[in-house]
Amino acid sequence: MYDIGIIGGGTAGMTAAIYGQRAGKRTVIIEAMNYGGQITVSPKVENYPGIASVSGAEFSMNLLDQAMKLGAETELEQVTGIREEDGIKVIETEGKEYPCRTVIIATGVTHRHLGLDREEALLGAGVSYCATCDGAFFKGKDVAVIGGGNTALQDAEFLSNYCNKVYLVHRRDEFRGEAGLVEPLKRKENVEFVLSATVKELVGETVVEGLILNNKKTGEDFQISVSGVFAAIGQVPENHAFAGLVRLDESGFVAASEDCVTSCPGIFAAGDCRTKEVRQLTTAAADGAVAALAACKYISRQEIAE
Repeated sequence: MYDIGIIGGGTAGMTAAIYGQRAGKRTVIIEAMNYGGQITVSPKVENYPGIASVSGAEFSMNLLDQAMKLGAETELEQVTGIREEDGIKVIETEGKEYPCRTVIIATGVTHRHLGLDREEALLGAGVSYCATCDGAFFKGKDVAVIGGGNTALQDAEFLSNYCNKVYLVHRRDEFRGEAGLVEPLKRKENVEFVLSATVKELVGETVVEGLILNNKKTGEDFQISVSGVFAAIGQVPENHAFAGLVRLDESGFVAASEDCVTSCPGIFAAGDCRTKEVRQLTTAAADGAVAALAACKYISRQEIAE
């Protein structure tokens, strides 16, 4: 029996484990893929208070090491659902069950796809959702980054150090990302902004050879030649497995405010998977702390009631 079962091993989940263990609770982190979440692919993290600069991978490994030294248990399994049984939450995976007194959902988000024909077929053959993972494969080549937020701007900056030419394609006439990220890109000779344009089609049979874009202002289609396409158009939650137990919003995020409390007593949501305005490393860590302390308080109340 675990006091706190944590679904997801990103910053929110591992922070929750740290706070849970420090409160004397038995915790388990169940992660489907890799501990650390999306921040692990960031070459530099420079917006976390108290740490001037660190790689995402190092930051994540430090968190995991801290949680495990405090006694948190870890499991690499895909969670398929949660059920309630005699007041206990049972986390179900593909190979096992974990009875828990409380559960924290910290599943994070995944990359949103472009929705183009043959996008899946060309994945790994020019289509990518991770510039830091795949950028080195396109050294000296022309590539396109699709998106207008901070991730797209950071991807363009990163790729400009490897690639011959980087097209930054955005559907609006100005970027949504921070001005501090836009200005350096304007000064780069190998970065070209393609604004008010949407991606209509991928060009290439077995590998990406180009993109057909549509100019939203003129309505005309035009083509650019690129070897790589990096999609940075947002993220989607993976909370469908919990839809029958906790309330989700229309976009699939767990309905939970700053207290991380969900519609189901004893289940909490932390990090990017919940409804929130700001999704940053700092807010994920904050959520993990809040959710863990809320879980501890819930357990105390249950013990008093018993």
